[in-house]
Amino acid sequence: MVVLRDELTGLRSMDDIIKARQLVRDCAIFQGLSLVDQTKIVTAASELARNTLVHGGGGDMRLQALNDGPRRGVKVIFADRGPGIPDLELAMKDGYTTRGGLGLGLSGSKRLVNEFSIESQSGQGTTVSIVRWK
Repeated sequence: MVVLRDELTGLRSMDDIIKARQLVRDCAIFQGLSLVDQTKIVTAASELARNTLVHGGGGDMRLQALNDGPRRGVKVIFADRGPGIPDLELAMKDGYTTRGGLGLGLSGSKRLVNEFSIESQSGQGTTVSIVRWK
């Protein structure tokens, strides 16, 4: 697999979430994703960027354009140094919320992408990786 583009951006404010959305959209267009696939990866990235800021106290987003032979895709990694998620299994269930939302952020993001992974350690933060292939 070849990484065609690799960008790191900080997520420290709501303005950074808007910037992150645009960067992901631009990368998806660059990679030739359909409008539907662009919308899916941007929606998932927006939710995860917001989680990074709100629940993780801020962090970073790494954006990569991938080329894997005939496949082209977009990979986005979100990392924070926040409190972590004590129960990942519970957090991935539809309807689970710690802040009074709908509880669809993590589970909904997972449904919008082709690949999803999450790692979290109490007191050390959370890293979420998503990929959408063309």
